[in-house]
Amino acid sequence: MSAPHRNLPIGIQTFSQIISGNYYYVDKTAQIARLLKQDKYYFLSRPRRFGKSLLLDTLKELLECNEPLFRGLAIHGQWDWASPAPVIEISFNDGGLENRHDLEQRMISLLRQNSQRLGLTWQEPSNPVDGLRELIHLAYEKYGQRVAILVDEYDKPVLDHINSPEIALAMRECLKGFYSVIKGADAKIRFAFITGVSKFSKVSLFSGLNNLRDITLTPEYSALCGYTDVDLDTVFATELIGLDRVETKNWYNGYNWLGESVYNPYDILLLFRERKFRAWWFESGTPSFLIKLLTERQTWLPTLGNLKADAELLSTFDVDTIPTTALMFQAGYLTIAKEELVGGNYYYSLRFPNREVEQSLYGSLLRVWADDAATQVANKQSLYALLAKNDLPALKNLFQAFFSGIPHQWFDNNPIAKYEGYYASVFYAYFVAAGLQVQVEDATNLGRIDMSVRLANQIYLFEFKVVESQPNGKALQQIKDKGYADKYRAEGLAIHLIGVEFARDTRNVVGFEIASVLPLQ
Repeated sequence: MSAPHRNLPIGIQTFSQIISGNYYYVDKTAQIARLLKQDKYYFLSRPRRFGKSLLLDTLKELLECNEPLFRGLAIHGQWDWASPAPVIEISFNDGGLENRHDLEQRMISLLRQNSQRLGLTWQEPSNPVDGLRELIHLAYEKYGQRVAILVDEYDKPVLDHINSPEIALAMRECLKGFYSVIKGADAKIRFAFITGVSKFSKVSLFSGLNNLRDITLTPEYSALCGYTDVDLDTVFATELIGLDRVETKNWYNGYNWLGESVYNPYDILLLFRERKFRAWWFESGTPSFLIKLLTERQTWLPTLGNLKADAELLSTFDVDTIPTTALMFQAGYLTIAKEELVGGNYYYSLRFPNREVEQSLYGSLLRVWADDAATQVANKQSLYALLAKNDLPALKNLFQAFFSGIPHQWFDNNPIAKYEGYYASVFYAYFVAAGLQVQVEDATNLGRIDMSVRLANQIYLFEFKVVESQPNGKALQQIKDKGYADKYRAEGLAIHLIGVEFARDTRNVVGFEIASVLPLQ
């Protein structure tokens, strides 16, 4: 007999409300107990909507020793409930900060709220740096206990203006001075935890906090935010009834920070409520500047889900230095597939975490490229339908429609437009956005297939060639000459060879040849 349904904590970031309101709660307090014993200053970077705010609110209730809330949880018997700490909470979750003056006023307002909650006689200062320093001193003096400081979305005032470098730099400098107070008040601080989406360098934002422990890539805290497979199969077992468990994992699992892989909580909770597999997290607010950046940099799309980085690159993020790889990793569009130590350097292989991110990201890029979004949607739907009924002759017209919808400025002054890779990039985006299983540069013992696609009991092997103006049949001939189909014949599936040729002058499909190969009996 399944357990009774509980309330889904969608959008609820208050620990006490979850515990007292019959909501599902995934107990993270065993990990919290470990980190509280190990160090004093922490930093954690995680993508948006991953439960960072709930984590900080849980820490607040624990540090304030609100014991009844933790009964039945892992930490209850490990904590000294007789030594509460005064807690200062700073959250930049709310937007609407247009300049440095707005930010300073918001900081002072947050400090005022903390002083009132702590019952302090705090004189409003002329600047937030002095205000935080005085607040820490007053709380320490009144309670006779060292202070805990919790900072949520520490980087949001900067990220909100990442497309306006002058404003972003001003925001950064303002925050830098504010956070430096924490280091100076070390003797009066018991614990500090700072979270955000990005990982700005210590030099740029935490120059004073050189003892801040970054647990973003610490294996034992990989699942500090997010739900694990065990969480789904135990805490949410009742909600899983009637849902395809394999599809749930394919769509939403896969985020990894060198430890246990996790699901984005927002995705899972919306799945349980709506009972549909959709890009809930992606649709909730993918930053437009990411799509704009990928577009402006004319990123070769087939490699996006298979990038390499070292430790320095993954943490290289600042207003004037935003590598594509670091941005995508920190924002949650790439995750770690493998870590290697070579010559004293750590190297990382990065991948898309799951189907939601991969499929949705390519769909968003296509919407930017196409002049007519409705046409792009129709093309994507037609692609899947034609492959599903194996109507290969009709694909040529559809392929031509792909490129007809791309503005000419995409081709102008674009060096990769001269090569097969560019056209493969556009094809790849359409196929992935349509929800098809795609592999590029599929290796065989005689070479690499430009693109292979699986659907039901069919396999499609594509080779792309760029010609001057007229087709020459070399694309299909290469598939045959190199025996690319041999890799798949033993699977007993129908195999289709498709040679596609593009003309430089017309910038569209001019050659389209099809051949089929019988599987081995």
